[in-house]
Amino acid sequence: MKHSLKTHSGISLTQTAMAAEKGHAAPRSRRTGAQRLLLGAGLLGIAAMGLPAGAGGWGVVRAQSAVQTAGVKGTGDQNGSPKPAPAAPALHDFDPALRDTTADPCTDFYQYACGGWLKAHPIPADRAAYGRDTETTDQNEQVLRTILEKAASGGAARTANQQRIGDAYAACMDTDAINALGTKPLAELLAAVDAVKQRDQLPALLAQLHTKGVSGFFQFGSQQDFRNATQQIATIAQPALGLPEKGYYDRTDGKSAELRTQYVEHVRRTFVLMGEPESQATVDAGVVLRMETKLAAASLSRLEMRDPTKLYHRTPLVQFDANSPELRMGTFLEAMHAPAVQSLNVQEPVYFLELHDSLEAASLEDIKTFLRWVVVRSVPGTALPQPLDDEAFAFYGKVLSGVPEQEPRWKRCAERVDSEVGEALGEEYVKAKFSPEDKARTGELTRAIETAAEHDIDALAWMSAATKTEAKRKLHLVTNHIGYPDTWRDYSSLAMVRTDAFGNALRANAFDVARDVRKIGRPVDRGEWEMTPPTVNAYYNPQMNSINFPAGILQPPQFDPSQDDAVNYGAAGGTIGHELTHGFDDEGRQFDGQGNLRDWWRKDDAKQFAERAECVVNEYDGFVAVAEPGTPELHVNGKLTLGENLADLAGLRLAYLAYMDKAKEAGVSLLTPGDASYGGLTPVQQFFAAYGQSWCESTRPESMRERTEVDPHAPEKYRVNGVVENMPAFAEAFQCKAGAAMVPVKRCAIW
Repeated sequence: MKHSLKTHSGISLTQTAMAAEKGHAAPRSRRTGAQRLLLGAGLLGIAAMGLPAGAGGWGVVRAQSAVQTAGVKGTGDQNGSPKPAPAAPALHDFDPALRDTTADPCTDFYQYACGGWLKAHPIPADRAAYGRDTETTDQNEQVLRTILEKAASGGAARTANQQRIGDAYAACMDTDAINALGTKPLAELLAAVDAVKQRDQLPALLAQLHTKGVSGFFQFGSQQDFRNATQQIATIAQPALGLPEKGYYDRTDGKSAELRTQYVEHVRRTFVLMGEPESQATVDAGVVLRMETKLAAASLSRLEMRDPTKLYHRTPLVQFDANSPELRMGTFLEAMHAPAVQSLNVQEPVYFLELHDSLEAASLEDIKTFLRWVVVRSVPGTALPQPLDDEAFAFYGKVLSGVPEQEPRWKRCAERVDSEVGEALGEEYVKAKFSPEDKARTGELTRAIETAAEHDIDALAWMSAATKTEAKRKLHLVTNHIGYPDTWRDYSSLAMVRTDAFGNALRANAFDVARDVRKIGRPVDRGEWEMTPPTVNAYYNPQMNSINFPAGILQPPQFDPSQDDAVNYGAAGGTIGHELTHGFDDEGRQFDGQGNLRDWWRKDDAKQFAERAECVVNEYDGFVAVAEPGTPELHVNGKLTLGENLADLAGLRLAYLAYMDKAKEAGVSLLTPGDASYGGLTPVQQFFAAYGQSWCESTRPESMRERTEVDPHAPEKYRVNGVVENMPAFAEAFQCKAGAAMVPVKRCAIW
């Protein structure tokens, strides 16, 4: 991914199976049924950068007080009249004015390509980070706002989906109604928890919560079978917890201890806002931390989850019940209305053995306290009264990510609609922003890069002929999904009520969960997407063997039909090459062209790959991610980021090779400087500069610190410098001499 998001059609299985590249800036890579059931490590990607999946909408959305407008509450200024969006400047893949021409490209290419942009774009108060992809998101969100406000204004001419997205948006924007209800909408779910008087009632309760998208001690859903990718099977997995990664619970350094203290205080304040006495809330917050600490200790880390072989354990249902009798999976499955199954994939067997011991040791009241907390933190902040919403932001936004202010309400509600009925909204977005010509040109670019990949495989000196044959077979089976799905999702059974934001959230959850559970035992739908069309992101799915580019990312400055091929091959081509390469990175290479987990590598070739990959691990381990006075430097985790780094390195190389073929075909003079609109750079220099500028981004230290723990992507600076320094073509283009910072003594190369 570009900011990698990995998911499958059901539960997300590996940290990078789908590589969503720039999700933290997108209209947030929407939370599909897979994401609502996601593993703690699976779908963080950057869609909800730095926020635990279990934080629900709170962790992801960042809002400010709504204001009033005629028709839809909260969309205009304080006087009620609509606020027109300011005219946005034209964005391009490459803009010479965004460079820092005082910087030497051979010393720090990122500063050279992005220095002007970084100086002119301080991080807004409502963001953890701000980058060029965020600019694309801002443009897309203005388009969505126009669509949603028109749909919310009513009228008999609305289609069913226009009514659906309009009513969902209107409900979300109606803060008066949401605040008036207070915590009453939570009463039914909390009452279900309180009603449990015996342990044998827990499986039915957990199922009831799961059907609403609330995962307690585990996640359940469908996934493609690792050994038979044509079929969907049932799977059960460790849950997402309140903190982003298991290390947050057991590290003993001062910052980690302080963060845990702040988290417990956040939990305590939330319980108080829910009506608990201060003394009881203090006790309950301690219970939550103790239980989450035990669950975290039993969980796999994000790094461990990068190995798909650790996540596949088909287990007979009778054996699972014998190991975890208190979960009574038969009762749970029946209450979930799941198809009858004889076995399920237990992704983390050790976790479930430890869960059995933890549940046996815990009192029923402590279990219920934990589940009450899970219920509250699973509800989107936009559906809750302002005090609860603000409290969640105070921890997940301010403390974890260093964000001073919340996003405007209208943005949060646009994101919410995208999460709830994303393909209905996406269909309207595509009509406005993605033409058949755009799709055709993207397809042409994608095919050019796939051709370059085949030639590159043929040219590899270190790979045997047998493994090359398998690699090309897989390459030929890759499916290209561009812009939007061929068949739009049918939401006719999902009611979105104009006066019920909370109910809309739960109904959308229930719709996605039921849709996901129905897949169990059925053939895989290979036309399904895991992101919505407005999303500024992209991904590779190893079991679908597909590369996927939503229309949202195929906009300036990511893809700009008005600019020359050199620029588009560097910016958009780098993304396409990146996603394609995920099929052959350290995780993707373990799946064959059909999407099955199968070792198709000769042993000597696998050894060569591992040795070359170790070069990349060592290179990125040396990069400093956070350097703050008074604290030790925090380095990039080369193993955690390996898959994304390999995709960056090989992806840009493929884009470069494809551009060389295109330039030769078009008779482009590669050494001739361009005009002033291209800064006088040669076409090859434009190619690299466009790639560099696609990654311009500033990030708050708090957010970057968190990213190093949970995100499989390196910081943007190293996604540029760490890539180009390994490409001799870059040094040649900018005439960099031996000994320069961008000309290392040892270069890393796999593909």
